[in-house]
Amino acid sequence: MERFVESDAIKQHVDLIREVFLYAQRFRGGTFVLHIDYAINLHGLLAEVVKDLVLLQQSGIRMVLVPGASQRIDEILAGYGIENRRHAGVRISPPEAIPFIKMAAFDVSNHLMTLLTARGTNAVIGNWVRARSMGVRDGVDYGDTGTVDRIKLEHVQKVLDDGLVPIFPCVGWNAAGKPYNISSHELAQELAVQLGAQKLFFITDFNGITTGEYELDERFEITTDQRVHRMDLAEARRFLELNEHHAERPGVELVRRGVAAARGGVARVHIVDGRIDGVVLKEIFSNLGVGTMIHANVYDSIRPLTLEDISDVLRIMRPLVKSGVLVARSEDDLRAQLDDYVVFETDGTIYGCGALHEYEGGKAELAAIAVDARHAERGTGRKIVEYLLAQARRRGCRQVFALTTQTYDWFSMHGFYPGTVQDLPPGKRERYDRTRNSRILLHDL
Repeated sequence: MERFVESDAIKQHVDLIREVFLYAQRFRGGTFVLHIDYAINLHGLLAEVVKDLVLLQQSGIRMVLVPGASQRIDEILAGYGIENRRHAGVRISPPEAIPFIKMAAFDVSNHLMTLLTARGTNAVIGNWVRARSMGVRDGVDYGDTGTVDRIKLEHVQKVLDDGLVPIFPCVGWNAAGKPYNISSHELAQELAVQLGAQKLFFITDFNGITTGEYELDERFEITTDQRVHRMDLAEARRFLELNEHHAERPGVELVRRGVAAARGGVARVHIVDGRIDGVVLKEIFSNLGVGTMIHANVYDSIRPLTLEDISDVLRIMRPLVKSGVLVARSEDDLRAQLDDYVVFETDGTIYGCGALHEYEGGKAELAAIAVDARHAERGTGRKIVEYLLAQARRRGCRQVFALTTQTYDWFSMHGFYPGTVQDLPPGKRERYDRTRNSRILLHDL
């Protein structure tokens, strides 16, 4: 009996390892933006969080860090007797406060860089944020509080390409060099959108959105620990409506930022409790997750192919057929397999397509993945693949395969691994084109 228990335990460990490797492959080369509340430092846990961030960086994930400094700014302003007021949750920054705000912001950033350096990871603090004054709103003069105008992305990308971790203090400068205090939450949101990040993390000192703190209704999925596990954009907007009277609570602010980031193209926004050991790793490398996740429903842009779409799909495929990436398909081919195809549409324009062909034995082929060159860097191909994999799961398929001549690395990044002709279902094996000699890639569901 003990051997069976031991075997089950080993199987759980193996399943966990497989899950970690699957997610590690998926995110390698991707960009994560992580906002770290100063409260984590006050709890004495920042070094533990940094240890896990270093592991992420070493696994090939490009990290951008935004340390929150609000409480540190409060401490320093109080210490020097500087006026410290807020309106509608936003700090009012009189000109005489700015030198002390800069002191606090760079102090927090330097501490984070020191912890990274101690773990052998190189980081750099930069002045890559162009800001503009918030001015006077609703009769309130916000002084030298600013908002993000633009981010010097070319410089940030160069830092990331060099294998460094960029750290962004909550300060921006206008064209004349005047500094402004900016919201670190806004900064993290803007960075995630403009860098095309796969994930945005808000590492806080509370456990996501919970029933005891916020107004929720029956449409929210509640876990056993009374936490909202995830929200799509419609649910997140509903949450904001229900909690208008709690607008200054931190969870409401973060959900609002999460909605803006998701609408800007960030696939996943995570609100997690940095006091939980390994919380970032648990959220990334497990499909169970912790905290609260806000996600854009990318499938809203993906729909079945119609006859009217065929000319657009052939247009998108044409350059890839010419370069040998795709097998040529005719209008009649698409008509014959119309139900197998989907398209990615934004504002009435088709930017991508893909197909799922089912075979015997619980296998299906992922085929005809093509994206308009204008959307090549926006993750459209990844979204189509994820949609088709989810569709294959719903249909009860056990394995998906793809044939490729030039996109082996791209499929590998999305969890596919090498196979052989013998792994193909008989119906496909008989039609395998040995003159094309495509590589065979497999994905277990």
